[in-house]
Amino acid sequence: MASSQHPDLPVSPLSRRAFLGAAGATAAVTSLSWTPAFRVSPAEASTPAPPNFPSGISVYQQAWTNWSGEIVLSPQWTCAPASPADVVTLANWAHGQGWRIRARGMGHGWSPLLEPTGASGDILMVDTTQHLTAVTVNSGSPASVTAQTGVTMVTLLTDLENAGYGLTNTPAPGDLSLGGVLAIDGHGTSVPASGETRLAGHTYGSVSNLVTSLTAVVWDSSQGAYVLKTFQRGDPDIGAFLVHLGRAFVTEATLRVGANVRMRCQSSYTTNVGTLFAPPASAGSNSFAALLNQSGRVETIWFPFTTVPWLKVWSVSPGKPFFSKEVDSPFNYSFSDSVSTQESQYISDIVSGNVSVTPTFENLEMSIVGSGLIVTGTWDIWGWAKNTQLYVRPTTLQVTANGYAILCARSDVQRVVSDFYTYLNNALNSYQARGQFPMNGPWEVRATGLDNPADCGVPGAVQPLLSAVRPRPDQPAWDTAVWMDVLTIPGTPQSQQFYRETEQWVLSTYTGSYAAVRPEWSKGWGYSGTAGWADPTILGSTIPAAYRAGQPSGADWDAALAILDRYDPARIYSNTFLDGFLP
Repeated sequence: MASSQHPDLPVSPLSRRAFLGAAGATAAVTSLSWTPAFRVSPAEASTPAPPNFPSGISVYQQAWTNWSGEIVLSPQWTCAPASPADVVTLANWAHGQGWRIRARGMGHGWSPLLEPTGASGDILMVDTTQHLTAVTVNSGSPASVTAQTGVTMVTLLTDLENAGYGLTNTPAPGDLSLGGVLAIDGHGTSVPASGETRLAGHTYGSVSNLVTSLTAVVWDSSQGAYVLKTFQRGDPDIGAFLVHLGRAFVTEATLRVGANVRMRCQSSYTTNVGTLFAPPASAGSNSFAALLNQSGRVETIWFPFTTVPWLKVWSVSPGKPFFSKEVDSPFNYSFSDSVSTQESQYISDIVSGNVSVTPTFENLEMSIVGSGLIVTGTWDIWGWAKNTQLYVRPTTLQVTANGYAILCARSDVQRVVSDFYTYLNNALNSYQARGQFPMNGPWEVRATGLDNPADCGVPGAVQPLLSAVRPRPDQPAWDTAVWMDVLTIPGTPQSQQFYRETEQWVLSTYTGSYAAVRPEWSKGWGYSGTAGWADPTILGSTIPAAYRAGQPSGADWDAALAILDRYDPARIYSNTFLDGFLP
């Protein structure tokens, strides 16, 4: 229930012959979750191979298919470096030849940070997931893990678990590369529960906040070449690399880690949505904020036109509760791992314009959750942290999503979610009265802490400059980020207009001393009304202002861009979207 697609890409079958024939044509390319379709060698390709390509590194054209089954022609030249030294070689080759290289992980994202739609030209995709996957757990006190950035999160967390360590905050999909997670400040859902003390080596902020050092391939002006450089967390320049949005090539990172914990995750679907998101004045013990205070770890998935959401509440539980089901592996909600024939028919109806089935479809989705929890016995599971934290597979329902982090005081969390619920419910009712249904996926809500650099245990640690959960020094009471995503099936009529209206409401509501808005980098934002990541005011003014507000001079949006430019003046780590967004 948390995958992605561009809303306007058509489904088109792709054969090897079609790929070869279309290699010279403009391709529809999005930064989604890609899986290899097949490879084409330089001898078979219909376009010239990259000139003077380094010997010893194989290059090929790669067709890719995303997880939705939408096949996207991607006649991109691709290679898979065997080592960080190979990345250095590739960077210097690209600089000399006027090419660009894009560090590709699992590509599990919505926004065009990897490549925008229609990408073409002298672009080399560098697949980090084939060989740059080494992991070394450094036991002791303090403990850490050193990992190359192509390793997946499920592999990294498994290696940590085997050594007795884990993370408090991690994204729900396991098929994410570490490099991708760090590039966009990947997060989970956790804040300290009432009376809870943070464990050493853990953070309630983003995964990027755990980094103690990282190694990137950067330009060295004294050598006139790209080289490997290791940045320590106390180095001011590391702030731009901790969340770099695709404007750097990080090959390895060392993260602080702490002792693993056993977690209990209780799922329910009996709390009325109006109770969960009640106004603060009438909110009771089953409100979102109350549950957050009780356990510190809450996620809600509400399908519009239903009365109860899928509510997940995690709690630290050293011993197995009597009625809990012990799990020794992740991805335990098998009912959400695939799409049934009935669901597929409704999706087809919606995309073809028969949106009147939307309420029925939403109720079907919620009924699948309810019955699925019962049939699989997963309404109350217990195990090591990752086995309850990871639950999204690539085969889950295909949706597109917007995403925002709302920074606020913990005492205002209920107000934040109640305000949004009221807006969303009213907006959808208004659309329904006109016979329109722009949203047919769930509204998802999570909450995390902010990136307190002291959590990594490095004296003088630098904040991630472009993290959505970077603290605001001028707002010391803001200690929480409420993450909210609105999901819908790609191609849904009126969805782009609805996304723009929602974004404008968010930006005009969470302001002043109440709250502030930052985009969730991997999701959708910058809506023009016809496309995401396309509104010039939001891209050129609103978002940069959000990263300047309250920050010291020399450590804000402009400083981050200047650092990234200094270490990549030729912009070999960029694309046409980033050229405009991060000039």
